[in-house]
Amino acid sequence: MMSTQRIIKYFNILYSLIVLIGSSAACESRRCLAEEFIKRKLYSSPQPPECVVNVNLTSIQYQTLSVDTKVMQLSSRIKIDMEWNDPDLAWSDSQYTFDEIMLPFNKIWTPDLSVDNAVYLDVKPVSNDILVKQDGTVNYAILMYSTVVCGINLFTYPFVQGECPVAINGWNQSSCGLQLEYGSLYFVGGDRGEWQTVSVELYKNQADDNHNYLQVSMSINPFNALVSLVLPSALIMLADLVSFALPLEGGRRSSFKITLVLSFTMFLLILTNHLPSGEHCNPLIRYHFCFCLFVLVLSMLMSMVFTKLAADGTINPFKLQKMPRSDLSVNCAVTKSSALNKEEDSLEKIGSFLENMDKEEKMMKERQIYTNNLDKICLWIYLILDIVYSLCILILTRTAMCNFNNLDFWN
Repeated sequence: MMSTQRIIKYFNILYSLIVLIGSSAACESRRCLAEEFIKRKLYSSPQPPECVVNVNLTSIQYQTLSVDTKVMQLSSRIKIDMEWNDPDLAWSDSQYTFDEIMLPFNKIWTPDLSVDNAVYLDVKPVSNDILVKQDGTVNYAILMYSTVVCGINLFTYPFVQGECPVAINGWNQSSCGLQLEYGSLYFVGGDRGEWQTVSVELYKNQADDNHNYLQVSMSINPFNALVSLVLPSALIMLADLVSFALPLEGGRRSSFKITLVLSFTMFLLILTNHLPSGEHCNPLIRYHFCFCLFVLVLSMLMSMVFTKLAADGTINPFKLQKMPRSDLSVNCAVTKSSALNKEEDSLEKIGSFLENMDKEEKMMKERQIYTNNLDKICLWIYLILDIVYSLCILILTRTAMCNFNNLDFWN
């Protein structure tokens, strides 16, 4: 009897020791619980009955990094804070006194977001740790560096306003996938560089939940382009117009116009690589430069023609110039005056010489008057052409041209 009681007593003591050791080995710290979740290797997504994981994008911060008008690409930085619920990561408050733990981002499942129209995409976590709450809610943040192809109407450059879509969506196949819910949306750094971010809005497709996108509205600060492109060309054209006040004689006007043409040509050679180019339609400023160069060269050629017409009375370069009759009269007068002895003949020759001089001066004045009249007509034609050209430019800038469909990547 005594031995049986001792056996029972020893058994109770052993049971108490086992319970004590087991209770001391149970997880009581955040790290211990985190290690337990890591050992489960929960790399697959939650599997709810409806096969859809609801991911709430609580905050989206957008920032435009650069706009390449040569290849029509928009580079941006997007910070996304998101949360979702994973029942396998929940724990009971009766077991643990804490309600939050940190887990490595690469030890559990995280949603994969994509940009549907991106030609380059790099996704990085903001932190290597993920916050997990007691009820299984997971908080996660990522940085997305994306480059999208975007058609922007550059016809009215440097006065440009355009919109580019950035289609942020999750994987979705048949009835399974991600169901995204969008929260707050805002942008930062909107006034940096030549391009300015005016607004960023979320557009949802009611027919297809997987066709949502951010509409980024942008505009160009026209000051730099006006000062470096438009203003110099306008001043050169104004100088060419004022050069009609220079006289045709002596070739000073022609020399000045040649200088203007050479200056404008060098100006185009330097700035051509800096001008944007459109895929379907080039900016109007390229045609503006072509028009200015054409008018400058035409004005220079007309000035040369009028200078020769005023001096020689003809524009034919192969026609030989006749010796003035006044020179012939002088030679005749001098030669024959030595042979003549009579004073009357000398006076007659001198009178003929003076008469011929008057005729030459009269003919020269008539040529100059005729040339000046032609020059004035060309000046008025030049002025009217500039006015009509300016009106055409204003009308073209108000006309809707070169429309783009930036959502054709879903077709």
